[in-house]
Amino acid sequence: MGSVILTILNKVDEVMYYPILIVVMSVAGIYFTVLTRGVQIRMFRESCRLVMEPSGDGKVSSFQALMVSTASRVGTGNIIGVSTAICLGGPGACFWMWIMCIIGASSAFMESTLAQIFKRKDKDGACYGGPAYYIEKALNAHWLAVLFCIFLIATYAVGFNLLCSYNLQSTFKVYSFYDEAKTPVIIGAILAVLVGYCLLGGGKRIVKMTSVIVPLMGVSYVIISLIVIIFHIQHVPAMFMEIIRDAFDFKAIFGGVAGSCLIYGVKRGLYSNEAGVGSAPNASASAHVSHPAKQGLVQTLSVYMDTLLLCTATALMCLASGVPHTKEVSGAMYVQNAISTVFGKVGPLFITIAMILFAFTTLLGNLYYVDNALIFLNHKKEPSNRFKAIFKIICIGIIFVGTMIPMDAAWAMADITMGGMTLINLPACMLLGKVAIDALRDYEKQKKEGKNPTFRGSNIGLDESTMEYWNE
Repeated sequence: MGSVILTILNKVDEVMYYPILIVVMSVAGIYFTVLTRGVQIRMFRESCRLVMEPSGDGKVSSFQALMVSTASRVGTGNIIGVSTAICLGGPGACFWMWIMCIIGASSAFMESTLAQIFKRKDKDGACYGGPAYYIEKALNAHWLAVLFCIFLIATYAVGFNLLCSYNLQSTFKVYSFYDEAKTPVIIGAILAVLVGYCLLGGGKRIVKMTSVIVPLMGVSYVIISLIVIIFHIQHVPAMFMEIIRDAFDFKAIFGGVAGSCLIYGVKRGLYSNEAGVGSAPNASASAHVSHPAKQGLVQTLSVYMDTLLLCTATALMCLASGVPHTKEVSGAMYVQNAISTVFGKVGPLFITIAMILFAFTTLLGNLYYVDNALIFLNHKKEPSNRFKAIFKIICIGIIFVGTMIPMDAAWAMADITMGGMTLINLPACMLLGKVAIDALRDYEKQKKEGKNPTFRGSNIGLDESTMEYWNE
């Protein structure tokens, strides 16, 4: 029975990503890049400047919202996802991850700008929103917004958390004490208890915790990766040649598309940076900014930080090390083997620590998004304390179970649920493209006039009755 379910999941996964998602993501990314005149590249310096703009009055800042979305983006996918892509798809997967990152950053701008425009305000003055709100308000499609929320909950409370737990426990396989029957259970129990304890603090504690942990763990990981690359600097030219040669080996790609470097690059890149998936807008909507385009610009940086910095650090470190990339070492073991070439036995320990931090912050960020979806499904009201307690217990149980499921099942479930979100969100963003573009033009116009841009819906011809925040 289990093998039948796994076969079905893998088949759905294959069809969803090729040809459906690869076409939708590519078309949407190129479309948004053309419409915005390459905003993700053209306004990169402005994005960097806006990150540190204060929100005032103790409200969620652009930086804090960025860190929450980055906490979810930056996770086990930066290590395990990249390793899996290289070992199963080939080194060329790196190239296609980079391409999808650059064009996907424009999708991140669009979805986060739209989330800001159609966000709502609670009784305490805090902001919230996301794709469900702009799908409902701007497209008048409540049923589609509900479907998006269902996919979001399936992705972040189930699919991603199962995979995150599995990926974490897999890093312990290199140690002599690892027992296939007992170790996953112990790790799952410890992780479930730690996440459960943190959940008692609510969303604000998550914001504060991730804004401290994410930058520290990201910087330390990049530094270690650079050290490994420098120690193997003589392999770097051949490494880049291998990446390019494999990326453009179209005979191999079209000979087995589902398992090619192209598809693995797209799948693992999307899992890692989540550009266009519709997750980050839930965090973006919480930021207090004077203009929606500001948060859209800031969110492009999160995609770059995830893929061009952290995923690239993993890929180049592994490929430069010269250790074999085979199916047998797919996952944490390939990365641990690579880092061991310089740091010896300390290397795998560092990867384990990094994975613990990545997994912990990913799980917290994931459940922050789920809270937003639950509020939407509950008629825009907070669920009862009893429901929230039961739901959190279920989430904790899923985290525990995730350490014990097969690798293929974990990846397939995460890919499918994430793909469902993307297939709803990206077309919605394309239909609402004019709204986000008009907001961008309004922002650029005010900047040219020497102003600190501010926003009202009427400035770009929007019906202010469809908005709750920008009509004051």
